[in-house]
Amino acid sequence: MNILYEDKDILVVEKPAGIPVETSRIGSKDMVSLLKNHLAETGGKPGGIPYLGMIHRLDQPVQGIMVFAKNQKAAASLSKEIAQNEMKKTYLAVVEGTAKEEESLTDYLLKDGRTNTSKKVPKGTKGAKESRLSYECLKTLEDPALAALPLSLVRIHLFTGRHHQIRVQMADVGLPLYGDRKYNPASKGSSLALCAFELTFRHPATGKSMTFSCKPTGEIFGKF
Repeated sequence: MNILYEDKDILVVEKPAGIPVETSRIGSKDMVSLLKNHLAETGGKPGGIPYLGMIHRLDQPVQGIMVFAKNQKAAASLSKEIAQNEMKKTYLAVVEGTAKEEESLTDYLLKDGRTNTSKKVPKGTKGAKESRLSYECLKTLEDPALAALPLSLVRIHLFTGRHHQIRVQMADVGLPLYGDRKYNPASKGSSLALCAFELTFRHPATGKSMTFSCKPTGEIFGKF
C-alpha cells in the first residue's frame, strides 16, 4: 500500500492488485483495515476506532488510485462529487482485439449477486443501471505467444461506476480485458490488465482540484 497524500481531511492511496477494498473474511487484509491501522498508529485516540469514509471501490484484482475521507464532512463532499459525476476516473487497460481510435459506450448493466457478475440488458430492465464510458486506443501490438488476437492498450474514461462495468462493456464490443477470468476465460493472461491510473477531484475543504496518478504494474503493460 502506497500512501500518496494525507492531510486532516483525506487519504489518497495506491491500492495494489489483489488486495480487496473491504472484506468480511476474518484475518484477511483489506484496504479499509490497513488504513484504519495506519490512522490508529499515526494519531488516533488510544483505544478508539478512527473514522475512515470509503468513497468509491475498485475490484480486488485492479490496481489503482483511491481517495478516502478522514471525517464525515469530507466524506459527504466527496460522495457528492461522485453522485454528480464530477470526480474524474481514468483507467489503462490491455484488451484482446484491435480497438478503435476512439469510441463511447452507453449500456444498461444488471448485477447478479449470486454469481458476482454483471451483464448487458435492454433499457428498462428492472434493476438495470445506465453505464457510460469512452476509450481511446494508445497502441496495438501482435504477439502470438501472448494472445491469438492483437492486443490494444486503451485509456478509458469512466463516467459511471457500476459493478464490473469496464470489464463487461469492453467484452461486449469484442475487446475483453487481457487476463480477465470472469469475462474472458480463454485469455492467456495470469492477472487482470486493468489499472485505475489517474484520479481527479476537488479537495473537500479547500475546493482545489487535485490529480493523482500511478504507473501500471504487471508484465503485460511493460510490453507497450
